[in-house]
This record gives sequence, C-alpha cells and structure tokens, in this order.
Amino acid sequence: MLVRTAPALFLVLWASGFAFAKLGLEHAAPLTLLSLRFGIIVVLFVVIAVVMRPPLPKAPVEWLHLVAVGFLIQSVYFGLAYAGMSLGVSAGIAAVIASTQPLIVGLAAPLVTSEHIGRLKWAGLLLGAIGAVLVVIGADRPFDSALDVGLFLCAGSAFGMAAATLYQKRFPVAAHPVTVNLVHYVVGFVTITPFALSFETTPIDWGTELAVALAWLVVANSLIAVSLLLFMIRQSEASRVSALFFLVPPVAALISWLVMGETMTPMAIIGMVVAVIGVGLVTRRA
Repeated sequence: MLVRTAPALFLVLWASGFAFAKLGLEHAAPLTLLSLRFGIIVVLFVVIAVVMRPPLPKAPVEWLHLVAVGFLIQSVYFGLAYAGMSLGVSAGIAAVIASTQPLIVGLAAPLVTSEHIGRLKWAGLLLGAIGAVLVVIGADRPFDSALDVGLFLCAGSAFGMAAATLYQKRFPVAAHPVTVNLVHYVVGFVTITPFALSFETTPIDWGTELAVALAWLVVANSLIAVSLLLFMIRQSEASRVSALFFLVPPVAALISWLVMGETMTPMAIIGMVVAVIGVGLVTRRA
C-alpha cells in the first residue's frame, strides 16, 4: 500500500514546502524562520541519532565534504530562496525558478565531471531557459526593485542547489542518511543563526499560523518527505521520484493558491510548462 501511495504523498509534502515557507515568512524574517526550522530539526535528528547510532565518516575529508554540501543546500539554497520569497516572490514562481537547477547542472556538468551533452539535452537547456524567462516576465507584479532583487535571490538559490549537486558528483560520500541530515542541518543552523541575530530586527509574530508553518516545514516537509524519499529509493522507485520532481512546480503553485491565495498569470503558467519540459529533457536518461 505504502509503495503505491508514497510517490504522490512525497510530491505533495515536498512541493508544499514553498507555500508553508511563504506562510511562515508573514510572521518571521527569512533567516529567523530558517534558524527556527533548522534548530528544531537538529534537536529531532540528535534524538534519532542517539537511538539509531548510525555509522560516522572516518576520514576528516568526508566530514569536510558533508559540511560543504550542507552549506550549499541549507544555507545558500534555502537562505536565498526564503529571502527571495520574503521580498514578494510568490511560492509558485520560487518553485519554478528552483526547479531549473538541473538545467544549471546539465550546463556545468561537462566542465566538472566531463559528461557529454547531446542534442536532446541542449534542446532541454534552451527550453528550460526560455520557460524561466517567461515565468519572470509573466509574473503578475508591478515594477518593484525589491521584488526584482527577490527574483535574483531565488535564481541564486537554484545555483546553490546546482553547486551542491555538482559537488556531490565530484566528491561523493557514502554516509548514513541520518548522519548526512544531522550534519547538513547543524551546518545550516550554525551559519544562518548569527546572521539572523545580527541583521534581522523584525520581532517574531508568535501565533497559530507560524506554529502551523513551522510544524509543517519540520515534520511534513523535512522528516516525513525525506523518509518517504529514502523508502522509495530502497524500493527501487528512484525513476518515479525523478519523474515526480518535474511536477513539483505546478503542484507547488496549486498548494500556494490553496494556502496563500496566490495566482499565476497565463504567461507564467506557459513558462512553467515549458521549463518543466526542458528540465525533463535535460534529466532524461538515454
């Protein structure tokens, strides 16, 4: 039963992270929200690690690689994405921009890993770029310099995730998932919290909506979604997971409409479809 329902459940929980992050950002500054999220997750993973006692990397360089990837994902990717959404970028558009990171990986991979890019992948790169441009141009927004900065930050977040992917390809570490997650979230908490304390002076608006957003981001979007991902990989569902990631932007846009009332213009929707097709071509196996 779980094997059949896991992919759809994972898709909803993973895509919902954008909408619930946007909800949380209405009550806390971006780095403060991330610091709270990371801090809670670190406590939970410490408990899990104490109970499970997962094996630890033996070589110092392996720890260094885990820290580097954790910084790129948790601090750069999430930090810039949350900052971008706090400046007015909708959850749906942030999801589309984030989903273009495989295009960046596909373009940079030949330089980093000597991978060959065929004609189909070049077509995918072109379509993905066109789609991303259409999404940005079609955003239902006034001319707003702060929002433009937000879009730029979201683009930077995609580069952060792409850099993490390329780094992992170049320096893979075979570590237990609990160990990996604990290291990544500790790195995120340690690097984000000082900036939140130093530069964000907006008081936290404690209330039901913030509690719901944090609970969802920690339990549903992090713990359950990651557990489902690992379960599907163990059940040889990796190909289905890859296919489901192409559906993250439209599902994220739908959830952001349900949760936040956000909408996308027809041009942005067309751009989203074009970008998803482009990402599909780039990540398609030969």
